[in-house]
Amino acid sequence: MDFNWSYTLDLLSNSNFWLATWTVIELSVLVWVVGIVLGFVLALGKQSRFKPLAWSSDTYIWFFRSLPLLVLLVFTYNLPQIFPSSSVVLASPFLAGLIAMTLSEAAYIAEIHRGGLTSIHKGQVEAGKALGIKYSGIQRLIVIPQAFRVALPALGNEYVSIVKLTSLVSVISLTEILLVGQRLYTQNFLVMETMLAVAFYYVLIVTVFGWLINWFERKIDITNRKPGLLDENDPLYQLPAASVRARKEIVVERPGEYALEAFDIHKSYGNQEVLKGINLNVKWGEVISIIGPSGSGKTTFIRTLNGLEALNKGTVNLLGQPFLKDQELTDESPAYKKQIINVGMVFQSFNLFPHKTILENVMLAPMYHNMGTVLDSKITALAMLEKVGMKQHANKYPHQLSGGQQQRVAIARALAMQPSIILFDEPTSALDPELVNEVLKVIEELASEGLTMIIVTHEMHFAFKVSDRVVFMEGGHIVLNDSPDVLKQAGNERLDKFISKAA
Repeated sequence: MDFNWSYTLDLLSNSNFWLATWTVIELSVLVWVVGIVLGFVLALGKQSRFKPLAWSSDTYIWFFRSLPLLVLLVFTYNLPQIFPSSSVVLASPFLAGLIAMTLSEAAYIAEIHRGGLTSIHKGQVEAGKALGIKYSGIQRLIVIPQAFRVALPALGNEYVSIVKLTSLVSVISLTEILLVGQRLYTQNFLVMETMLAVAFYYVLIVTVFGWLINWFERKIDITNRKPGLLDENDPLYQLPAASVRARKEIVVERPGEYALEAFDIHKSYGNQEVLKGINLNVKWGEVISIIGPSGSGKTTFIRTLNGLEALNKGTVNLLGQPFLKDQELTDESPAYKKQIINVGMVFQSFNLFPHKTILENVMLAPMYHNMGTVLDSKITALAMLEKVGMKQHANKYPHQLSGGQQQRVAIARALAMQPSIILFDEPTSALDPELVNEVLKVIEELASEGLTMIIVTHEMHFAFKVSDRVVFMEGGHIVLNDSPDVLKQAGNERLDKFISKAA
């Protein structure tokens, strides 16, 4: 039997096919977009600490991934037989198909989103939390943009699947591409010729939208962006230089005698007690370095001071006011949410937001907290970047910087909130040896300006040079807590042994 090429080519200009193609495009795009939104809600719900919500989301995903789409289409379209009032919507094959496909696809897309969400390092969330950004803000500004970039290739692939699945909607008499083809070949019996035309229309849709998705993926890929150093032609240079210089000074109100007070701090992980009743008072303008062997509880302690680790027992007062207290004042309490902006945090691994420029990283929290206009936030951010020697790199992205440069930007980000106290969690331990000094120099300059700081560090020379007090921790206890001069002359065997090993 000869293949009728003339007939097939005529079908490529058939108006019924092109109308059906438009129907498929409308249906597939709507299913994809609504499925992305609903799937993201399901993914967040599945990860929720609220058990009923997590269980409900998990059950939805399990059920609709198990149910064949063909069965769901037939059931949805015939639902008015059980609930006549639903015929207002479900009498339309297009709407019935849209609802059934969206219910099904949302379950699959939820797992794609969950993969994107779990790929985001928890340090990103902690950085947002340390800046006083609420859960919804962290998701909107930090997590979702990054997770979406990760998930986009898989979401694009899912769109291709949706386009192909629209052929099943012919079972409820929606005039889509396959149904038009079926009607033709039942009349002329030219099955192969007609199905070749059907295949052409599906391939055309997938090709065009695949190209668009790939273009968008490249467009939002920050690794393709290569901004250079600021120069005189950059709009940022049009900002008043005097204003930028004026903002470089950190001005903090100092109520009471102590910036921070920690009483009887206990922290356990299961049966392992890490902190065993620590007390520490930090005066205004005081620089305290915390040293000690690995596993002594230094990092855990500093993370309990700003709520990144929940207290099992103990109290933290900030600016003379209650801030954290075991089960009474947690990171969900109003007192914490109100005062967390007064505590800056610089992480060991920088935790800059990779999808934002250096300037946007520093501006993010002040803008979120409405600490001024966009111009105010920009001037402050530039001032803090200038303070740490990173102003020229304002338009770059974190991946374009060295480790030392990233850590200096992280310091600028903390300073932009004008915090009352800044916590440093081993700020140089992730750096190559040649980059350590540039970060330590910045911290030393901040110390000379009278900023209140607590620094967890393994840099012994630095700790004894810049600190008003050095705290030596071991086994979850504070063993020594005194000025560097006193500790040097104390002759403590454990301290001397630790310093000799660290040197």
